[in-house]
Amino acid sequence: MKNFKVKVNEKLCKACGICIGLCPKEVFGENYLGKAVVNDETKCTGCKICELHCPDYCVEVGETA
Repeated sequence: MKNFKVKVNEKLCKACGICIGLCPKEVFGENYLGKAVVNDETKCTGCKICELHCPDYCVEVGETA
């Protein structure tokens, strides 16, 4: 089973919630400002829906070794 590293650039995030709403595995949550945070990257399947739909390019998904 592959593992993935999920990163959110908090400085670029505008709290739109798209990544939170689209993630089929509920990898994301939100902080007190409503910005996306990674809650459980072990659930990530690497589909990159979050990365592809983020309008501010603040989500990165990469495969770990």
